[in-house]
Amino acid sequence: MAKRIEVVNVAKSFGQTCVLSDVSLTVQAGEFVSLVGPSGCGKSTLLRLIAGLEPMQSGRILIGEQDVGPLKPSERDIAMVFQNYALYPHMTVRENVSMPLVMSRMNALQRQPYFGALVPGRKSIAEGIAAEVDTLCASLQLDGLLDRKPGQLSGGQRQRVALARAMVRQPAAFLMDEPLSNLDAKLRVQIREELATMHRRLGATFLYVTHDQAEALTLSDRVAVMDSGKILQFDTPQTLYNAPASLQVARFIGTPSINELPIVVNEQRQCRLGERSLALAVEGVDLPQELCFTIRAEHVSLTHGKACADAAITLSAVVVRGEHHGSEWMYFLELNDVPGHVITSRVPTTEHRAQIADGAVIEIGLNLSDILVFGAGGQRAEVRLLSNSPHMVRSA
Repeated sequence: MAKRIEVVNVAKSFGQTCVLSDVSLTVQAGEFVSLVGPSGCGKSTLLRLIAGLEPMQSGRILIGEQDVGPLKPSERDIAMVFQNYALYPHMTVRENVSMPLVMSRMNALQRQPYFGALVPGRKSIAEGIAAEVDTLCASLQLDGLLDRKPGQLSGGQRQRVALARAMVRQPAAFLMDEPLSNLDAKLRVQIREELATMHRRLGATFLYVTHDQAEALTLSDRVAVMDSGKILQFDTPQTLYNAPASLQVARFIGTPSINELPIVVNEQRQCRLGERSLALAVEGVDLPQELCFTIRAEHVSLTHGKACADAAITLSAVVVRGEHHGSEWMYFLELNDVPGHVITSRVPTTEHRAQIADGAVIEIGLNLSDILVFGAGGQRAEVRLLSNSPHMVRSA
């Protein structure tokens, strides 16, 4: 039965290094939540604290209604999947997957390799375990590999075995620490689809650690973005992408990284980008003020040789280079008004079938409704952008 995971004001240090600082997080029963952030941000440490593999210094962790702080890892009703699979190399796939059931359902005598077969009740327990393992392995396409050992399997097959071993226990929650990072790109997509299917089928609680934001955004109901031992924002993937609470989150979420335009606003509320004054005014901030306008690559429209007539802001830029990604072009553009400042534009090939040559001078267009504004401290600024267009920036 799926259970809620609640982390309350948890702190953890290694020596003088603070790894987690007053972290609180609630994962609802049956929810898929990912922890993402740069290396060293504390996401794996938080997972290990929930699993009981590391002691807390302060705070509480509850699984369901039970405070699991005093409990051993084996008593917490969770299953953990590691980056390195952690399979027993001398055991077959069947033996690896069945091991959690053998340990929980058989007593010490029944587990003996030879004498155990003579202990009453062992045969019926073993048959029940075998039936469950066969059914589960068939669902993960492992039924033809049950007699192989880990050394005879591919990376994707070993990862599915690790998943099967976790699933067979039917725990209250699954904790996964970068389980796909050792796989190649194609296999990661395949296993990612299997994880999503598994979550829907089981309805279990998943807490998933990854540095790959694509995994987090596609798999999760909600995502916690972490850095320096703190949770910066915990929200749905759509909100993190479209309405990040800070510039730090905006930079981390999205590929390519969000475009940034350094803007100076004078006492008359007029905006300046580099050497150019924009036909744009700002309301809602103390003046003068330095702001950061941000915009996603897919919202940077461009034309070759003519102005973007429908855009509220038009800028001149030079094409540094273009990359063809199949369904889209990715252009890297240096702004003429801010020498050395490069932004990206993502353009579907249906709009631009031919590549724009490197070195071409083009105009790019930005709509006010697509711009996110951040203040000097990196937090979302509650402002209105005013121009000849009636559009407004989305509010935080």
